[in-house]
Formats: sequence, structure tokens, C-alpha cells
Amino acid sequence: MIKLNARNILLVLLTFKFATCLGQGKEKADIDTIKNQVYTQPLILKQSTTFPQIHTNLSGMVREFVRTMYQDKKGNYWFGTNGNGIIRYDGQALENISIEGHLPCNVVREIVEDKAGHLWFGTDSGLIKYDGVNFTTYSEKDGLQDDEIWGLTIDKSGLIWVGSSGGISYFDGKKFTPFLLPDIKVENSKPMLSDKLVFKFLEDKNGTMWYATDGNGIFKYKNGEFTHITTKNGLTDNNVFDILEDNQGNIWIGTFNGGVSKYDGKTYSNFTKDGIIEGTETYNFSEDRQGNIWFSAEGYGVYRYDGANFTQFTTKDGLTTNVVQSIFEDNKGQLWFSTWQGISIYDGLKFMNAKDKEPWTN
Repeated sequence: MIKLNARNILLVLLTFKFATCLGQGKEKADIDTIKNQVYTQPLILKQSTTFPQIHTNLSGMVREFVRTMYQDKKGNYWFGTNGNGIIRYDGQALENISIEGHLPCNVVREIVEDKAGHLWFGTDSGLIKYDGVNFTTYSEKDGLQDDEIWGLTIDKSGLIWVGSSGGISYFDGKKFTPFLLPDIKVENSKPMLSDKLVFKFLEDKNGTMWYATDGNGIFKYKNGEFTHITTKNGLTDNNVFDILEDNQGNIWIGTFNGGVSKYDGKTYSNFTKDGIIEGTETYNFSEDRQGNIWFSAEGYGVYRYDGANFTQFTTKDGLTTNVVQSIFEDNKGQLWFSTWQGISIYDGLKFMNAKDKEPWTN
């Protein structure tokens, strides 16, 4: 079993960003270094993938892993990979997208769709827009704070929020405008990547914006006023990696070291601290059409919360590995789980290799 923690995940992510595009000798040396540091299972370098693949790796197109998944309004499936750029299935063919000016080894971390049906991709080398015909790339020269993008969302007014290593920007369709958070730091702040980075954005039902930061808790913003949430007033960890509002208005918060919490508007409940779930590194929140909340707990598989109880699913239940990178529900109601060792699907009854449910992924 591969065992990783959050810091090692980021090490692997950033190392592969440079290693994948280099020559084979340099790449193997970097992989061996990482293997010795964070793995308990040898890597099979003779295969077409870096990690041993148990479930589908999209016809061998994914060498490392799928980082994010999305299905657009037209029904096309999009896969953002760690090192193999963008992969699309349009109902006819599975293809790796070639974008002028972008290397085929780009890391794609976020995919969102605007009201006009345009797709936006947050990558390690800028923001990419797809209008259905053409791809347009935006970078620092266009006004981004930094090209290394981790967070991306579109608010109700249509503004596109970008969280990069250099700070936050928002795009109104014409220009990027820097957005500065208050210059307030928690004691002994320990960012993993950058003290200016926002991993996730959320606009809640009341129009309040939430910014989940790298080591500095959460900032809330509405009507020109900020509120800072830290371990002193609700959080169990200031390294926040994911945030979600469910259809009941509860805010779910996933952290690197403090597990998962739920905020009902008055109080914070921390299910990890209370011993209800295992795993301190929690993220990848997703709400399915039945209103169940799904999330991953690093090394402990995934959990489903039905409003009353948590159910844990692991490799014993058919999940390919207990290290999950992203979760999304398609328009058939199937849940997709991308992992270090391929993609699994949950059809409401059981977990299986995605290719057994969707043969085009084979």
C-alpha cells in the first residue's frame, strides 16, 4: 500500500512538475529520490505509468494521476492530470488536448464552467479558457499574480477568482485585478507552498466569499469587511485545503492536520477530533444528488455522510487505493474517484474499475 501525507503529496506534485518534462535519466533519479522518501511499495518504472495502475489510467494517457475531473453542460468529460495536461472524452473519442504554447506535461488542478459554457482550467502555467473552438491562455503578462494556479472558482456575478502562489486575482472578462487579503498572520504560520496562496474559494448562499488559505486559516469577506477564522475561533488547523457549502447551508472544512469540520452558522463540529472519522488530512468534498457529502481522508479512503451517519469506503470495498485525489458526480449519478493508481467508479451499489462501467476509459 502506498502511504503518503499532505506534505509529501505536494513534494511529489512539485517535483514531477519539473521531472516529467526532463530526460529519462534525470526523471528516474528524481523518482528514485521520492520513492526512497515516501513510499512503502516499489514503483514499476517499466510500465507506461509512474505509479502501478490497478484501475484504468485512460488508455495509458495518464502517467501519474488525474488531479481533477469535470463533465460540462454538453456532456463531455474532462480530466485534468498531473503531468499530462488536459484529456477529453466527447462521446466519440478519448483524446489528449494539444494547446499551442503549452507543454504536454502541464499540471491541471481545477476545471470550472461559466454561464456561457466556456471552460476554464487552472494550471501550473497560467489560466486557460476554452470557448468551444479555441483555447486562450492567460499568464502573469496578462495580469495574473503568478502562473502557478491552485484555486479557481466563478462567483454568481461571473467574476473568475484565481488563487495562485503569488496571491489572488479576479477576472471580469477584460482584465485581472489583484485582491489583497488583510495583512494578518496567525502565530507560527507554516504554509506549505506560499503565504499568499488560497487553495479554495467559496461563495455561500448569502453572498459571502470564503478564502481557504495555505497556513493562515480562512478569511470571510462581504460588503468590504473581512472576518478571520483560525484555530483561536473555530478551526482545528490553520492549513485549510478544501471548503464546501451543502444544500442545507452547512460549511464543510477540510484541513491538512486537523481533519474535517462542519459549521452550521453557529458552531463548529470537528468529526476527526471527536473520533467519529479517521484521518487528519481531509479534502475533495462533493455533494451528490441525494444530498450525501463525500470526502477523502488521506490513507483512509473516502467517507459518505448521509445527514446522520458516516460510512467509510476503502480498498476492501473495491476502491483502487485509499489515497484519493478528486471526486465528482457525472450526469448519470455515478461517482468518479481519481487516485494514484487509476480511476474508480461508484454506481450507488459498489466500487469498481471505471473501465468496467465506462469501457471508453480503458
